[in-house]
Amino acid sequence: MTETVVARTDSSNTRQVFLYFTPLTLLVYLVLPHGYLLDIATSYMLKNQLHATDVQVTLFRFFVTIPVYVSVVFGFARDLWNPFGLRDRGYFLIFAPLTAAIFLWMAASNLSYAGLFLGTVLVMVSFRFVSAGYMGLMALVGQEKLMSGRLSALWLIVNSIPYIVGGFASGWIAMHLRPSETFILMAALSVAVAFLGLWKPRSVFSHIYDQPLAKGADLWGDIKRLLRHRPVYPAVLIMFFFQFAPGSNTALQYYLSNHLHVSDQIYGDFNSIFAAAFIPVFFLYGYICKFVSLKKLLWWGTIITVPQMIPLAFIHTGAEALILAVPIGVMGGIAAAAYYDLSMRSCPAGLQGSLMMMVDGVYLLSNRAGDVLGVGLYNLSPTYGFLYCVLATTAVYALILPLLLLIPKYLIATTDGQANPERGADVAAEIAAASPAE
Repeated sequence: MTETVVARTDSSNTRQVFLYFTPLTLLVYLVLPHGYLLDIATSYMLKNQLHATDVQVTLFRFFVTIPVYVSVVFGFARDLWNPFGLRDRGYFLIFAPLTAAIFLWMAASNLSYAGLFLGTVLVMVSFRFVSAGYMGLMALVGQEKLMSGRLSALWLIVNSIPYIVGGFASGWIAMHLRPSETFILMAALSVAVAFLGLWKPRSVFSHIYDQPLAKGADLWGDIKRLLRHRPVYPAVLIMFFFQFAPGSNTALQYYLSNHLHVSDQIYGDFNSIFAAAFIPVFFLYGYICKFVSLKKLLWWGTIITVPQMIPLAFIHTGAEALILAVPIGVMGGIAAAAYYDLSMRSCPAGLQGSLMMMVDGVYLLSNRAGDVLGVGLYNLSPTYGFLYCVLATTAVYALILPLLLLIPKYLIATTDGQANPERGADVAAEIAAASPAE
């Protein structure tokens, strides 16, 4: 392998990889229990039908997502367990139908705080296995085909669609659909994920599990390798700080509805516009990552995103909130894509599910923890509470800059598609250390 070898597997093969991951990503993120579609719809059930307070909504969101906080457990299951001999497709075929069954049970039950809590937790657990298969597979393909940057861009572009649709649709769903009808809709989407598990395109699955990057050890050997893998720590910590945003979620929702006295629809619309504003930047990232090293993209993206949430301090009307959602989204685009690109590159051999699910768990844990802090800061002062949330978010984002110095230089020195001899040597050393003879 030489440094100038460009992965760019042939363009037709790349298109086929994109063709597979596009509908899979779309459906996974539409069903995702903590995604916008279900999460916001659930928050409205709590707020409008069960008359929950802002603190109760925040605590509900925090505790129902405990299975996501420990996502690394599901990632280890994906890396070690091969259901039906189908590997990642086996997870889609088993756990997507199980998720649909849980949603149907929720639809048939009377809406209550306890029932909603239990059903959501069960859905979280079941769908974690689907997410582990999906994220582990995508990271493995990204590493083996040297296209982690382009797959990160595709991933973020496509998963923005459920957030956009969810943001706009959640308000409409809250006003027009009964909770049981919402859960039936989610069950139908879960079944669609299961059907995709029947698809096995050669461009994705041909010999993918036979390569060195797919090889692991036993449980304890893999745990040791994960803990000793230096790139794990900056990747996880960066994602934690990037998602710790007290100025978002519940504090923003209640600031808009209770302080600015705008309709519930505005909060959903804000989130949709915010998500849509990322998309052009993700397209840009998918192009420039082939010509600019990940190191430069990480630094550029982080510097731009530090002041991302400051415009929120200047909103006084619902219209202003919707207008400012655009620059807020644009400012975070390069950083978001670069951080996921880094996560894929950082996966140890055979442990793609473990690290990607660890990143995903930290992502949500940080998001929920920031939400809890945000409500606390918001309630400190009727006048300045939301400003405190915005300032706290900006300070946390600034802490990402020194973390960039902890990333091994060889990992981020190359462009997307450029072979990395040092990475190859690193994988070979890992495999040798994990072998029984050693």
